[in-house]
Amino acid sequence: MDHFDYRDRRLHAEGVALADIAERVGTPFYCYSTATMERHYQVFAGSFADLAVLVCFAVKANSNIAVLATLARLGAGADVVSGGEIKRALAAGVPASRIVFSGIGKTADEMTAALAAGIAQINVESENELDKLSEIAAAREARIPIAVRVNPDVDAHTHDKIATGRAVDKFGLDPARARALYARAAAMPGIEVQGLAVHIGSQITDLEPFREAYGCLRELTLELRGEGFEVRSLDLGGGLGIPYGMGTPPSPAEYGKMVVSVLGDLGCHLTLEPGRVIVGNAGVLVTRVIYVKEVASRGFVVVDAAMNDLMRPVLYDAYHDIVPIIEPPPDAERREMDVVGPVCETGDTFATLRPLPAAGPGDLLAVRSAGAYGAVMSSLYNARSLVPEVLVKGDSFAVVRQRITVDDMLARESLPDWID
Repeated sequence: MDHFDYRDRRLHAEGVALADIAERVGTPFYCYSTATMERHYQVFAGSFADLAVLVCFAVKANSNIAVLATLARLGAGADVVSGGEIKRALAAGVPASRIVFSGIGKTADEMTAALAAGIAQINVESENELDKLSEIAAAREARIPIAVRVNPDVDAHTHDKIATGRAVDKFGLDPARARALYARAAAMPGIEVQGLAVHIGSQITDLEPFREAYGCLRELTLELRGEGFEVRSLDLGGGLGIPYGMGTPPSPAEYGKMVVSVLGDLGCHLTLEPGRVIVGNAGVLVTRVIYVKEVASRGFVVVDAAMNDLMRPVLYDAYHDIVPIIEPPPDAERREMDVVGPVCETGDTFATLRPLPAAGPGDLLAVRSAGAYGAVMSSLYNARSLVPEVLVKGDSFAVVRQRITVDDMLARESLPDWID
């Protein structure tokens, strides 16, 4: 469920007409619904009501501080993968005690910042990383809680570029090496090893890969306890998929029930790292039609948004539902059209042979399910402005990231002395 619907034939985000935002802000722009984010978070968190759980929103899905602050006020923590994301989470009011730091390439500066902030946990992915973290923490006479990330060699049956739990992927350690590293970490200065972590991918639409991965965690937990080590916490990662207009992934309730069945009797504190399932359907990208182009083989709807604004279609062959801002009549004729942007790449295509009602120059379209991995992945390609982000709550809206213009970009560049 989301809070984007037609009222008097105009598409609204909660109580605000998207056309009214377009008139004030210009196009393209991202629009997020507070009510949708809040509901999705509450449904997800409520699926684990009988367990000791920390829900850490995956900041990489949407790092706008207004989004993070909205979720923090509901009790969400933050799953971060860079020093910049730590700063964003803290700026949004996420308590350091609710921040978990993942990722395979943490620098010494990032580790130092995490230690200084007093975050809840660092998920360690290699022997070298553990050595560096121990050195940094010990030099400061501090101790940092860690979990060892396990690679369970599970195929999540998702897009190849967002699968993270196979043996060929760069993440984590195989169970045998993870067990050995856990034992070594327990004796290292500056380190408080408290648990295990796993993450097998994103946009997962089947519970069985999760079940297999969590089964691996369960087995490793029991083995470590049998060797005399304490395992207090398990970080289960994220990855639960959303519909994107097609299919029906498992619900948070079904996911929660599966987690309880596999891990519920271990007495471990659990960390969950949802991202897309919280914000994916809470956002749309609103764009305006520039031209409609007809050629012998097909028709093109050319819009003012582009692949630099929303990378998912070109990067992941991702499907996004596209709807007109003005609701068409029920009997409106639909024609297969390509929806494309102005960037000089054939890959700058949002939809191919998509059945759409007639559209003309000046019409507004909404690209649905764009709240996750949209604005965060945008770029300056073709010297295009970075689009603004808008947050709606009830009958009000606010611009929560201004449009970053070409003039803004040029102000950060300079010529060297040797160029007259």
